[in-house]
Amino acid sequence: MPVHLIYGAQEPAPTCRAKRTNGSVRYCQYTSDYRVIQEQFGLKTSMSRKGNCYDNAPMESFWGTLKNESLSHYRFNNRDEAISVIREYIEIFYNRQRCHSRLGNISPAAFREKYHQMAA
Repeated sequence: MPVHLIYGAQEPAPTCRAKRTNGSVRYCQYTSDYRVIQEQFGLKTSMSRKGNCYDNAPMESFWGTLKNESLSHYRFNNRDEAISVIREYIEIFYNRQRCHSRLGNISPAAFREKYHQMAA
C-alpha cells in the first residue's frame, strides 16, 4: 500500500475539521448538517450535553452488549431477519432473562416487578 494513503487516512477530511475548544475537537459542521437532515424528516435530535461524554455511555454499553452477545453470532440474509433477531434478544433475553449487575443481578423485568411490589 502506498505510504501517502496511510498518512492521508490518519487525517480527517479538511471540511470535517473543527477548531479546538478547550483541548477537545467538536465536529459542529457534521452535526449541523445532521440536524438539518433530521428536521427534514421530522426526527427528534438526541445528543449529549455539551462537553459531557458520559451522557451516552449507557446506550453505548447496551449496543456493545447486543453486538457481543447476539449479533456477532449471525449472518443475516435480509433486514427482516435482523429485526426479528434483535427484537427477540431485547424483548425476551435482555429484558426478561439476562441478569444485570447494576440491578442486583436480576433481570430488568424482575427488578420492575420487585419495585412495584415495594411501592404497593
